[in-house]
Amino acid sequence: MSNLPTEQISKLLDIAILAARAGGVVLDSYWGKQLNIREKGRAGDLITEVDQKAEAEILKVIKRHYPDHAILAEESGIMGTSDNQYLWVIDPLDGTTNYAHSYPQAAVSVGLIVSGIPTVGVVYNPMLKELWSAAQGLGATLNNIPIQVSTTDKLGNSLLVTGFAYDRRETEDNNYSEFCYLTHLTQGVRRGGSASLDLCHVATGRLDGYWERGLKPWDLLGGIVILKEAGGKISAYDGSEFDLYSGRILATNGYLHSALSQALLNTPHGADLSFK
Repeated sequence: MSNLPTEQISKLLDIAILAARAGGVVLDSYWGKQLNIREKGRAGDLITEVDQKAEAEILKVIKRHYPDHAILAEESGIMGTSDNQYLWVIDPLDGTTNYAHSYPQAAVSVGLIVSGIPTVGVVYNPMLKELWSAAQGLGATLNNIPIQVSTTDKLGNSLLVTGFAYDRRETEDNNYSEFCYLTHLTQGVRRGGSASLDLCHVATGRLDGYWERGLKPWDLLGGIVILKEAGGKISAYDGSEFDLYSGRILATNGYLHSALSQALLNTPHGADLSFK
């Protein structure tokens, strides 16, 4: 737990919301327009001028209020020293591929780590006018209405979500087997295309669980704070402690965490894939 007083955490959350909304204005203004789209080096890893312009607006807000804080942003990289107590983690456009195709599952994600602890999270989808926010000990909300996870406790009754990394064409560790296996065991598995929104949908109870590999800290931080404050659980695939820098996450409502973890560990792979 953070040792910050509640008033300070609340203030940090307010600034995170301001920053996310500033980025959201950019996303909204370019929505549905012709974009300059290019790849960042790997097939399918897209970037547009919107990513960069939204990040610039987010950074303006944070630097104006907290010029001494460190920042890790997807497009700009790390700013500040590694020993800083405060680290803002920013994804200006999570779901760039969706956004580029005018598919409205994309969001701004702003999170804050305080002394190594994920403390504040905001995820904003301006196209659908949905803003999730949370801070340690203050609960989680969607458009200022408190949210909580579902109570689904059996995989057979669950609806899950996952994603596929950009290197899925190049590695056998590509999540395809897990996707097929869990589709068989549950009521369905969705592919959202935005990790931050996937976490928020679990936090809101729309979905019951989420797993994915190949992720970056900025994909996850805002959403994990929101999910935890909504009563959810986060870990590594095997149920051990979650590492933000591992690239992998298992996130659920808590009730089916062990069952989903076990299913991931038991997934048949390759030619051995079967649903007996």
